[in-house]
Amino acid sequence: MRKKSFPLFDTLNVTFLSLFSLAVLYPFWQTLVLSFSDANNASTLGFHLWPDQWVTDAYQFVFTFQNIMVAYSNTIIRTVIGTALIVTCTLLTAYPLSKKDLPYRNYFTAFFLIAMFFSGGLIPNYLLIKSLGLLDNRLALILPGAVNVFSIIIMRNYLMTIDKGLEESAFMDGAGYFKILTSIVIPLSKPVIATVALWAAVGHWNAWFDAMIYIRDPSKTVLQMVVRQMMVALDLSQTQFGGGGMSNANLLLSNVRAATVMISIGPIILIYPFAQKYFIKGIMIGSLKG
Repeated sequence: MRKKSFPLFDTLNVTFLSLFSLAVLYPFWQTLVLSFSDANNASTLGFHLWPDQWVTDAYQFVFTFQNIMVAYSNTIIRTVIGTALIVTCTLLTAYPLSKKDLPYRNYFTAFFLIAMFFSGGLIPNYLLIKSLGLLDNRLALILPGAVNVFSIIIMRNYLMTIDKGLEESAFMDGAGYFKILTSIVIPLSKPVIATVALWAAVGHWNAWFDAMIYIRDPSKTVLQMVVRQMMVALDLSQTQFGGGGMSNANLLLSNVRAATVMISIGPIILIYPFAQKYFIKGIMIGSLKG
């Protein structure tokens, strides 16, 4: 039987989604255009879909800021190592918890849930980091968040959906738990692993508060901390300043802010298209089964 078509619904649906997409994408495009505009374009009101002239003065100014490149490399290192550590700890914790025959499984799960809802607070965390000798140490930015309970629950629920017959067949062939984890579980868990990795990467990339508390050496600071310091310094200055010999045109504070935003979110924006196909599937399956 031929399916009925709903042209009016389809038209309204496409129109609504198109307008919604434009509403979401336009602020990002406006920021991108503003970051490559000169002072004359930036000072005019209205929509800016395309600059009259593409200039890079704002980016040149941002990259001349003290410690910006060092902070950029520190953030990349922190994001890569921190994400790998979170994914590893999450997988090694969620896999045993997904086994219904695990002794005291419910007690372990309750223990993790309590730790997710209750914490010691800022001062106890600082005293703990200090007692461990991690002050002004890059590990203070990575180790405290290595175990994320919410990600563990999501991955645990996902692993419970994997057919147990696959593991039983592997056991009959002589495989152990570690062999099953690496050869069967991990290949079948790419969606939820990509989801957890994306959450971890975004969290580490955007983090700045822990660096402000634990890090004193400027050579160990992260990008978001330098961006914050830059914005504070620019807010205290005049809203217009010279290009520093980069060009004859002056830069506006809005140009620099836009360039700073693009620099700080650029790598994460590039990751999303590659992880999106796993992201939706991983979070949906991981959040349904209890």
